[in-house]
Amino acid sequence: MFSTRFLCQHCQQPLKLRQSSGTVCSAQEEPGGTEADSGSSTEPEASGGPPAGAPSSPREPTDGRMMQPSAAHFTLVGRFPSKKTLGHIQKTHAHIFDVISDLEGVDRALCTECTDCLLEQLDRQLAQAQLDCQTYRRCLELGPQGSEAEGAALQSELWGLMLEEARLVRELGNLDRSHAKVAAHLTIAQAENAELTQQDAQHVRDLRALQWQQQELSDQLSSLGNQLSYAQLQTRALRATDIFKATFEISEDGPLGVINGFRLGRLPGVPVGWGEINAAWGQAALLLLALSKAVGLQFQRYRLVACGSRSYLKSLTGDGEELPLASEGRDNVFLDNKFDRAMLAFLDCLQQFQQEAGRSGLRVPYTVHAQGGLLGDGVGPTGPYSVRTHLNTEEQWTAALRRMLSNLKSCLAWASQRYCPK
Repeated sequence: MFSTRFLCQHCQQPLKLRQSSGTVCSAQEEPGGTEADSGSSTEPEASGGPPAGAPSSPREPTDGRMMQPSAAHFTLVGRFPSKKTLGHIQKTHAHIFDVISDLEGVDRALCTECTDCLLEQLDRQLAQAQLDCQTYRRCLELGPQGSEAEGAALQSELWGLMLEEARLVRELGNLDRSHAKVAAHLTIAQAENAELTQQDAQHVRDLRALQWQQQELSDQLSSLGNQLSYAQLQTRALRATDIFKATFEISEDGPLGVINGFRLGRLPGVPVGWGEINAAWGQAALLLLALSKAVGLQFQRYRLVACGSRSYLKSLTGDGEELPLASEGRDNVFLDNKFDRAMLAFLDCLQQFQQEAGRSGLRVPYTVHAQGGLLGDGVGPTGPYSVRTHLNTEEQWTAALRRMLSNLKSCLAWASQRYCPK
């Protein structure tokens, strides 16, 4: 009245029963109950199933849980006569419920192929066990026949091996200690190597900085060398340059004397402006001042101040009166003609220079009489000419100024030869 499906424990294939209404009977029922009721032996009803009593190897149940394998448990599969009693039906229901819920560890059947495989495996295990048994028997039979000498030799060999093992253990300990020392030395060496690497990197950076500094210093040295060469070239050029002749040029423009392009003097036919005359006096004052500084001369009675067309002489005695070397042509000769007095003072300074330079070989073409304001010797056309404008003609005044420039030109040539040698 109830039917149950079983699976093969190995291949998980379903076992087909001959009768769909086959009744499952627990193998744990009372002995004799089944035989008494059935009156005949069970026979396998699954197609290809193993005979009753065949060993089985439990497999994974239908719900996925694993059963412990056992070769000593079997499941009897077959047709049983139905029990119509109420107790039997209740017991069958409970057993089926336990089997379905996997609460009872019941081994299930195997198919024919899996049963054959299991039997072959058991046969191989049995054969191997028989071989092992024979081997053990031969060993037991041959054991007592060994000589004592062989045992002693084996004991001696064993003792030697034990000693060798102890020696190797000691050597291994020594090697471990040596390895620890080497590891410590290696750690120290690695630290030193890292420090040396850092020092090397720092030295490389320092070297690059020094090389850069060397390059900069080399560039500076080259620049200074070029500057020195240029300065030496300029120095040689300046030494070869006659500073007096390069700065002052005295020439003649007919009856007029000219200094640095400015005419000194005036004639009725050549009306030179007083501005040009004043500028010429300023150049003459500058030349005389430069010559006096070249020889280291300090004028005794006057101090010459060169200020271009506003040059003047300052008296070193009395109240320090200033005498301008400039005029506008409107001086009152009856009151105080400072222009004439300034020209006389200039001749005084020129005479002091000629006397000082005359000791070193200076020769001038005209004699200077500073006290009278005269230049030249003799009487008549070659006689002395006065540098005064009072009671004097323009021709004589201009001639005196031209002679004064001639003396200055001689002084200029002497100073150029003495202080600017080529």
